[in-house]
Amino acid sequence: MDLKEVDVELIVNGRRHKLRVGTNLSLLQVLRDRLGLTGTKEGCAAGDCGTCTVIMDGRAVLSCLVMAFQADGHAITTVEGLAAGKKLHPLQESFLEHGAVQCGYCTPGMLMSAKALLDADPAPDRETIKTAMSGNLCRCTGYFKIIDAVEGAARKIGPASTARGAAAGAATGSSKAGEGR
Repeated sequence: MDLKEVDVELIVNGRRHKLRVGTNLSLLQVLRDRLGLTGTKEGCAAGDCGTCTVIMDGRAVLSCLVMAFQADGHAITTVEGLAAGKKLHPLQESFLEHGAVQCGYCTPGMLMSAKALLDADPAPDRETIKTAMSGNLCRCTGYFKIIDAVEGAARKIGPASTARGAAAGAATGSSKAGEGR
């Protein structure tokens, strides 16, 4: 069987990447294997665990379910795109402060789901956080520390900072696409 290849342009963490990819490759595979961005993890490869969550055009998506060609022209943020140089993003700081990182395998997906939430709702209540994070599985923390960390980050970031981040994402001009969460 001949596999078809297509040319795509992915905008990952603000950088444009022109690639030729097989139509059978997921965004997760391209991020990890072609771009070397191994922060995004593969858990179930079936869209059940949330470990592979990235942000595409402002929405949390499961990169194992998005085919690489579907991401053509879209803005993608991975966990590697959160920190500004050596300065951690407030979510990353809050996860550390609240002990929401144990084995760390689910952490990138948790951070990206939380970032998408805070970009959309800078002051979520606890139930909103639980709902937004419900697609991400963790076997270590019991979720309370994760929810506390998202609340802490929301307090640090505040509505003004989050609105600026959302406006910057909207400035890419990309339409929303892919598997929504």
